[in-house]
Amino acid sequence: MPSMHDPEGRRLPIKVDSTSNGEFEPHPLDPLSAYANELAHEQATATARRLGLSRRSFLVSARGAACTLLAFNAARAAAGGAAGYYALAPEAALEEEAAQSVLAGDELIFDVQGHFVNPTGAWLDLLPGDARPLSGMPQAGCALASEPGERSYLQCLGPDAFVQDVFMDSDTELMVLSFVPSTRAKEPLTIEEAAAAQSVVAQLEGSKRLFLHGRVNPNQPGDIADMRRLRDDFGICAWKTYTQWGPEGVGYALDDPATGIPFLEQARELGVRRVAIHKGIPFGRQSYEHSLCDDIGRVARRYPDIDFLVYHSGFVPGQPEGPYDPARNEGIDSLVKTVLDNDLGHGSNVYAELGSTWRYLMRDPDSAAHALGKLLKHLGEDNILWGTDSIWYGSPQDQIQAFRAFRIDPAVAEQHGYPALTAARKRKIFAGNALRVYDVDPALAGSLRADRVARARARYREQPDPHFRTHGPTTRRQFLNLARWAGDGPL
Repeated sequence: MPSMHDPEGRRLPIKVDSTSNGEFEPHPLDPLSAYANELAHEQATATARRLGLSRRSFLVSARGAACTLLAFNAARAAAGGAAGYYALAPEAALEEEAAQSVLAGDELIFDVQGHFVNPTGAWLDLLPGDARPLSGMPQAGCALASEPGERSYLQCLGPDAFVQDVFMDSDTELMVLSFVPSTRAKEPLTIEEAAAAQSVVAQLEGSKRLFLHGRVNPNQPGDIADMRRLRDDFGICAWKTYTQWGPEGVGYALDDPATGIPFLEQARELGVRRVAIHKGIPFGRQSYEHSLCDDIGRVARRYPDIDFLVYHSGFVPGQPEGPYDPARNEGIDSLVKTVLDNDLGHGSNVYAELGSTWRYLMRDPDSAAHALGKLLKHLGEDNILWGTDSIWYGSPQDQIQAFRAFRIDPAVAEQHGYPALTAARKRKIFAGNALRVYDVDPALAGSLRADRVARARARYREQPDPHFRTHGPTTRRQFLNLARWAGDGPL
């Protein structure tokens, strides 16, 4: 069956590019990463020809992903090597079994940060009739002939695309739907709409694959008062908040007695004692101090019965990650510092989440090695959560494959005291830790592997047709277009 997506094989299966999740301005690829992509394209063409395959057929296979990652390794090696690398044997580009042995896995994947927008939601009613929101985004070119209308391209960020990218084209089996900061009137996805998508997936057979956050910004009137409704009507599993955001452009601290403390007290009273906090990925200089992790350790000590899930781990795109520097207090060092300063760490109630962070680090193996090494060393293997921030990056399968293959150079690990990134530790990060934190029965994995979603995935993968497309902004112009429609804050 011919491919509906990219039949000539122009897109690589591992996407290392400038795509943003809409919360930060895209950073152009550095020359070495651009060269790595060029080399990957060259090697894909040569290897496909050697195997007698079309480029598209080759790139859809595990060999195509392995060939891409091997090219990334080769580009870094030519520049002097890196602290991290993708551990694949050269024959993985030629032999499907060798590629599958590294890039395929039987571990459970629990993604604790997913997004989509409602392509027909009430947020569009606030725009002029001729407005084409998000039309400057990469997905605006997707073909949806069955969806008439000037805004049909928004379907590529909607629930159907979400299900395809997450549950068909990736190995993800559980996901938490999260939210973006906004005023109530301008939410691109409301809790009601997210719950409807949750029901659609559940009705495929009843297995609970999607969980919901409840968005709370305590510096916005009405949000704390609404928390009981979110719990009672939607069964939310955690609260999602953005300390850097506010309706007037000013953020708040989690230990602020006027905002943060009442929020945490209400979370405790309602019995939903998980708080997911956006930290890092600053929205700009305004209220920048609230993007830092200083308040995390303080409230974690004050509220030992609440789990604090630090989304993005404090990472700042464009800032390289190196060995822990207590004087830096930015990026992942900000999270490590607040944990150490408050005598927390391994086994504590502070967790680091990797959404967008790992996706960005894939293009910088040096920073990736130090970022993951620091988290393993100072927070511990039980306190790191898998997240991808998809659907902005398209299917998260490339992030999964790259993480399966990634290793920290043993010499670098020994020098800095980093634990090895073993398969057992990756299993914990992929799902084991989130199952415990979100109180999900591990036995659920067995039912997931036999439900209708799993059977549909198995049938689809007999002739898969992944699009290898990203959906988030890739240029400053696209980012500003997205920010324009977001209005009150980044998406």
